[in-house]
Amino acid sequence: MADGTTESGGLSFYPMDQFIVKPLFGGAEVSWYTPTNVTLWMAICVLSVTAMFVIGTRRRAIVPTRSQSVAELGYGFIHKMVEDVTGKDGLRFFPYIFTLFLFIVFSNFLGLIPTSFTTTSHFAVTIVLALGVFLTVTILGFVLNGAAFLRLFWPTSAPLALRPVLALIELISYFVRPVSHSIRLAGNLMAGHAVIKVFAGFAALAAVSPLAVLGVVAMYGLEVLVSFIQAYVFTILTCVYLRDAVHPHH
Repeated sequence: MADGTTESGGLSFYPMDQFIVKPLFGGAEVSWYTPTNVTLWMAICVLSVTAMFVIGTRRRAIVPTRSQSVAELGYGFIHKMVEDVTGKDGLRFFPYIFTLFLFIVFSNFLGLIPTSFTTTSHFAVTIVLALGVFLTVTILGFVLNGAAFLRLFWPTSAPLALRPVLALIELISYFVRPVSHSIRLAGNLMAGHAVIKVFAGFAALAAVSPLAVLGVVAMYGLEVLVSFIQAYVFTILTCVYLRDAVHPHH
């Protein structure tokens, strides 16, 4: 039933239904070319970023508008992070890292709008972002350093007898990076949104309705924080990985 209860009086809600990918124009099958709710909210994310950073700052002034202030704050925040983590040499990759951060943070916050779709809660989206980082770092590592990039996997400070074992561990951890990088983002967002849906379902029961509403409000506030933190974590890990490509001997 619409109020989240069944005819027998029990609860009937499905927290994971909010993550179902659905075609925009009807039908049941989803192919690679099918416009879906994921496609729609990705497009909205791109338009939102464009509106803030292109349209919102086209009339730049000494006394900034709200949109200009937010844009300048975000630009300065990520620029400083890239410089602090990767060094001056890493600033050439700032546009790529800044684009990643904007896409993730806007997708996360748009997903908090009721009836919206959180694109970054899907592993299919986050693995593409993580693989992009992994391939970028690996290709740049060999382009900038040649075979010297392989020194990243050979801990020269360790005893010689332990180096082969540590090298194997470093190699495995390197190739696990895109998995952990993507699951961390998608998992945290999916879990938070599912818990909010659970609390919202319990709000249909009069006995626990006030507590359920308080739970929704508390979790929503937490998700606002998580949305920014997860975008920040994804971005700073990208900076750390890029530092390995720029300075593999560090």
